[in-house]
Amino acid sequence: MTSPDPDGSRGGALVVVGIVLLASNMRPAAVSIGPVLADIVADLRLTGVEAGLLTSLPVLSFALFGALTPRVAQRVGPHRLTVLALVIALAGMVGRSLVGEPWLFLLLSLFALAGMATVNVLMPSLVKRHFPQQIGLLTAVYTTAMATSLTAASAFTVPIAQATGSWRFGIAAWAVFALLAIGPWLALTAHDRPDAAPASGASFRFGQLARTRLAWAMAVFFGMQSLQAYVVFGWFASLFSDAGYSATDAGLLLGVITGIGIPLSFVIPTLSTRSGAQVPLLVALTGCYLVGYVGLLVAPARVGWLWAVLVGIGTCTFPLILTLIGLRATTAAGTAALSGFTQSVGYLISATGPFAIGLLHDLTDGWTVPVLVLIGLLAPLIVSGIIACRSGPIEDELAGATSRAAAD
Repeated sequence: MTSPDPDGSRGGALVVVGIVLLASNMRPAAVSIGPVLADIVADLRLTGVEAGLLTSLPVLSFALFGALTPRVAQRVGPHRLTVLALVIALAGMVGRSLVGEPWLFLLLSLFALAGMATVNVLMPSLVKRHFPQQIGLLTAVYTTAMATSLTAASAFTVPIAQATGSWRFGIAAWAVFALLAIGPWLALTAHDRPDAAPASGASFRFGQLARTRLAWAMAVFFGMQSLQAYVVFGWFASLFSDAGYSATDAGLLLGVITGIGIPLSFVIPTLSTRSGAQVPLLVALTGCYLVGYVGLLVAPARVGWLWAVLVGIGTCTFPLILTLIGLRATTAAGTAALSGFTQSVGYLISATGPFAIGLLHDLTDGWTVPVLVLIGLLAPLIVSGIIACRSGPIEDELAGATSRAAAD
């Protein structure tokens, strides 16, 4: 088991500050684009293909760079890689706000998202490395910070752009989180040291993880919850508008969905550390999705705030699986490997979700079929989630896979 931060309470406090600032960088680079996308398209004269690529970059970046992160972290050290990721994210977020060429804007957006994707994978292993006995509490801290920054970027990008007279300031403003986070993690680079090989001789390579049931259960669980969330964040303002709500009210209802995650992101990881509570918690969260979706089908124009609250609670399957990543490994290296597999494969699974739901909406000229599809996709979410909740550590499964391979 990895020991807590070696510098005692002072070092531990530095890590906590670093984790909060780091978590604040995990969403704004992506979500700040959506509110001002129309302005970006008009100003840079993006084609439909370029605009579509821009909206797909977050998921593609999560998949690609998420898969690479564990191996790079093993070579350069997780703290050094964290600093590098923050520098790259900072350069990308600032740089893209200054350019006028579409291809350069897309490239720098990829830089910004690459840094964010790397941080996404590193975070569970950093928590495991420094606070192995407090995974629930620290996961609660960073998922709450993440939910707060997500809500802030969604709500304030447009006001910042309007106040400054340009969308460029609206998306560049969020680079301040990356700048602030560099300091604590730069101070922590002295703690970088190679991770010990697993005692069983099992490998943490991507291909080895792909042979385990737990890794695939986690990836499907992550992919299904991510698909649901990205569809909700991307399309539900339009759903509420089509149901008769004004543009302002539709935006507020989407704010209810994202905002409900702030308090729940602090509660759910703590509850998730109790093994007996994991499956009931999963069922309750998925049940809120189901009731919220049915409400939107039956009475979309009534008590919209109630359906928004229920759907928002459903999206909190996200802090649940982030906690499980830390709990389903016994070492920091195992956590990093499981995090990389879970998130890279999971985001690939979810990549087509928003596009497919939008296409279904266009083909059926309504939201009934898309919402029914979302209801149907709750089945693989809950099945994979139950498997993940009831599984043992990834190191045990890898050891078993290695033994079977040797026997063959």
